[in-house]
Amino acid sequence: MGKADGSYLKEIARIEKHDLLILDDFGLQPFDNLNRSALMEIVEDRHSKRSTIITSQWPVSDWHDIIGEQTVADAILDRIVHSAHRMELTGPSLREQLSGKQTHLIELR
Repeated sequence: MGKADGSYLKEIARIEKHDLLILDDFGLQPFDNLNRSALMEIVEDRHSKRSTIITSQWPVSDWHDIIGEQTVADAILDRIVHSAHRMELTGPSLREQLSGKQTHLIELR
């Protein structure tokens, strides 16, 4: 419906104009055709022009399967991964550490 009334293109254009786009928790759910297409449009228009930060609990090696449709996934990942500055964190997560402390505090009451 958004494509028919023009709101989809306006929203994509609005997203593409930001100097920094942050995609948090990338890959929590596999992409459907609509979301895969939107991601491709955004990545294509931002490629080498604007910054994008992507956080994910999944290793980059799993992103292909999460995006789905091999040809589109290849195109998206080619634009994202090959020019990226990657930081892979290891060790316990801060959430685990904080949840342990919160549980401990609750037990002391």
